[in-house]
Amino acid sequence: MPLALLALAISAFGIGTTEFVMMGLLPNVADDLGTSVPTAGYLVSAYALGVVIGAPLLTALGSRIPRKRMLVWLMAVFTVGNLASALAPTFGLLIAGRLLAGLPHGAFFGVGAVVAARLVREGRQARAVATMFLGLTIANIIGVPAATLLGQQLGWRATFLIVAAIGLVAMASLARLVPPLPADERTGLGRELRALGDRQVLLGLLTTVFGFAGIFAVYSYLASMMTEVTGFAESSVPLVLALFGIGMTLGALAAGPLTDRALRPTLYGSLAALALVLTAFHFTAQVKWAALVTVVVIGAVGFLTTTPLQMLVMNKAQQAPTLAAASNQSAFNLANAGGAWVGGLALAAGWGWTSPTLVGAVLAALGLAVALVAGFLDRGAHDASRIVARSGESDTEQAIGATVPAGERIG
Repeated sequence: MPLALLALAISAFGIGTTEFVMMGLLPNVADDLGTSVPTAGYLVSAYALGVVIGAPLLTALGSRIPRKRMLVWLMAVFTVGNLASALAPTFGLLIAGRLLAGLPHGAFFGVGAVVAARLVREGRQARAVATMFLGLTIANIIGVPAATLLGQQLGWRATFLIVAAIGLVAMASLARLVPPLPADERTGLGRELRALGDRQVLLGLLTTVFGFAGIFAVYSYLASMMTEVTGFAESSVPLVLALFGIGMTLGALAAGPLTDRALRPTLYGSLAALALVLTAFHFTAQVKWAALVTVVVIGAVGFLTTTPLQMLVMNKAQQAPTLAAASNQSAFNLANAGGAWVGGLALAAGWGWTSPTLVGAVLAALGLAVALVAGFLDRGAHDASRIVARSGESDTEQAIGATVPAGERIG
């Protein structure tokens, strides 16, 4: 694998750390800025809102910027956002800093996924994209627990200063390791928007919203389930979350080769497995060892869905995949917010602490249903798994999906 993928993974590590670390720092921030924990929870929403807004906006604005320069600029915005968060004197300015830090998230992963696919030979594109996402999963094993501990010991501002430093390292790595990759001169905003309107792209985004919402319906309340139902002490929660991160990493490692070999079957299998394991968690949550095993499996099968979902929308966007790939990150964040909201409704209705597991299973099943419908509609369609990327004066085709006839693996 090219060293440029390491630069993308370092960037993903920083992004993943800042995205999830706020959940563990809410009490510290609330105490320091004189607000309540529920109100401090808006800081999580502010970041997600930044992702949803920034993914299409920054991708569209940067459609003609060379890919390497675009990646560096996006990480610069990320770094400034985290620095602003660290120095924010008021809660309102901290909200603004979190929003700014979230703006480049989706655009970075959208551009980064296309760049990763262009760095490797045909047939290994999904593995390259999965390698970039590996930084995101490792952030949940190492970055988030370490940053949370640092914030608890030295103050939450220290956490965001460290993340800003990671952003600087990522910028240097991108500048040093990523080769010059010019933007396709024929890919403008109009072309990107037309590609985004493709029926298969829209169905792929809808699959992401429903399927991934199933994970966050459970993950958002995992700590409470472990303490209230399984019987773990609060001090054990970081270990449980780390196990979830280990599962995510295992899923990411498996997702690349499986997606390169058979995209849609990998997507169908992972969503079906997710629905089943979330249903099982409703029962295994009662037993400590079984609950821990299930948490790892949820992380694995849940993150196994991410690479095929990302590759699917890139495949079907054909000649203009960047905006579609970035919009898929917006879809992931909508799934984050929507899953947490629906899981919360089940709890508010008095259905019990494990009720989000069944809600998540239903959401995953809905995602599978959308994916199956999309596959049926796409069956027999022309193989649209290539994008055209301008390289110097000649056009070279970069395969983004599995290199097989339509209907065998993609359809």
